[in-house]
Formats: sequence, structure tokens, C-alpha cells
Amino acid sequence: MSESFAATITRPTTDEYAPSYAGYVAKVPDGDVVATMAMQILTTHDLLVAVDEGRGSYRYAPDKWSLKEVVGHMADTERVMTYRALRFARADPTPLASFDENAYMPPSGFADRTLASVLAEFESVRAASVALFGGLPDAAWTRGGQASGKYVSVRALAWIVAGHERHHLDIIRERYL
Repeated sequence: MSESFAATITRPTTDEYAPSYAGYVAKVPDGDVVATMAMQILTTHDLLVAVDEGRGSYRYAPDKWSLKEVVGHMADTERVMTYRALRFARADPTPLASFDENAYMPPSGFADRTLASVLAEFESVRAASVALFGGLPDAAWTRGGQASGKYVSVRALAWIVAGHERHHLDIIRERYL
């Protein structure tokens, strides 16, 4: 793991992200958000590695994503959020487009893959996220920009990434396992 500057980074304030992200931010404990993200790799792995491959195609309702698709969505969303964080951390002022997770799912191919391969992809994405956030200088954390027409800081994006994973693991535990 890269050297972490995040130990001095505090929880984002509510003016650093859109209200729709408040639930994700609230799920993350105070403290080193990069360490939290690193530990989540193990938590997610431990939960899903023992799941029978056949369960990966399970949908708790006909119009809901399969377990494999939920895990794939976690990876896709993390990629989008960390791309935003990278752009803003590097002081890029370009407003960034919205992300429609429902439009991403049909062409994703997650349903046709093994649960193990989708989990491995998520773990790789998370490891890259830990490296990105862990290597940011202090000044980058307070930068931000427009994404989906709303202001978001780099610091908030780290908490959103960690909270999004927690949100979906809660759903997985409640509805898929």
C-alpha cells in the first residue's frame, strides 16, 4: 500500500457533496478513510468468496440486479467516483457528466461472468482506489468540482466510495445471502 496522507483528513461537511450522498457518508466511521477502504477489501472478500457460484445469479425480485451485477455495479461506481476524485485532485476545473448506473448494467456483461471474477475485479478496483487516495497530498483533499451538476470535494468522494461499499454490503447481507 502506498504511503497514506489521509490520517489528517477529517469527515467532509455537508456542503462538500450533494444531499443524495449523505447516507453513504454517514455509513463511514470517523478516522482514516483510506485505512477504512483498505479494510473493506477484506470484508467484501470474506463475505463473498464463500458464496456458492450459483447464488451469484440470484435476484431477490425479477426487476432487480443479480448478486454478480451488484458487485459489478460497486466496481463501476467506484471507478466513476475515483475518476472524479483524480480529476479534481489534480485541479482540473472541467465539469463532469452524470453517471446512470442503470444504463451501464445491460452492456456490462456481469451476469455472464462468474461471481469470483466479478469479485476479483472489485478487489482490483478497490486496491487502485486505496493507492490513489493514499497517495494524495493534503492540499488535494480540499479541492473539488462539479459532477452531475453538483459540487463535490475530493474528500467527500473518498467517503462516498467507502460508504457506497458499506451500503451495498448491507443490501447483499439482507437480500441476497
